[in-house]
Amino acid sequence: MTELAPLQYILIGLIFVWSGFVRSGLGFGGAVLSLPFLLLVHNAPLVYLPLISVHLLVFSSLTIALNNRQRLGGSSSAQSTVDWQYLWKALAVMIGPKLLGVFGLITLPSGVLSGIIFSIVMLYSLSYIFNKPFRSNNRLVDAVFLMAGGYISGTSLIGAPLIIAVVAQHVAKERLRDTLFALWFILVTIKMAAFVWAGVDLQLIHHLWLLPCAAVGHVIGLRVHDRLLQAETPIFFRVVGSVLLAISVVGLFSAFR
Repeated sequence: MTELAPLQYILIGLIFVWSGFVRSGLGFGGAVLSLPFLLLVHNAPLVYLPLISVHLLVFSSLTIALNNRQRLGGSSSAQSTVDWQYLWKALAVMIGPKLLGVFGLITLPSGVLSGIIFSIVMLYSLSYIFNKPFRSNNRLVDAVFLMAGGYISGTSLIGAPLIIAVVAQHVAKERLRDTLFALWFILVTIKMAAFVWAGVDLQLIHHLWLLPCAAVGHVIGLRVHDRLLQAETPIFFRVVGSVLLAISVVGLFSAFR
């Protein structure tokens, strides 16, 4: 990261607090809801992507481990907080497009790709806000969205909205966040391996001050998540829909800009 003004460092730190909050509160959106703002502060995607990736690896694995330890509590009959059965099914559909995206074997204009993504996300967000969530009984449609999300997550880190639109239909809400965390962990590990292979600077020195920033947001988000789970299901999905709508508006603005 090049030398920046003090105000820029402060803004970046605050955005990473926000990123940690969104990630732990909902289980998705940490990258999509922070990257556009980070780029407004300092337009360097390859600086931020490794930072966001490492944060996701650290906090997702830590959260899953602590939650399962607390839930299991020595009981072999307790259910894992991760729906591994569905996760492996989704990953089997996504892994091919994910690798294509990572290695850039298919290229589409970024503006066109972003516009398509966020238009679809906006439709989903409105369906959740008005308590009319999309329910696809068509495996082909689900597979198309998972493959598209996998490819997009390979080219960047903004595939979550398409993926969650499918996964949220098949995983119980109390297991949704940790299932998404496990999925992100696997997908981001592939992305990080590509960064290392390509010789991308992982910005290791900046983790010393940005990890604590993300940790603050992460802790706040954990408390918000517990309250969301206690709320009625329509409220939970309205919150999810509102976040998705914010993602789509910010994303469309960035794409057209």
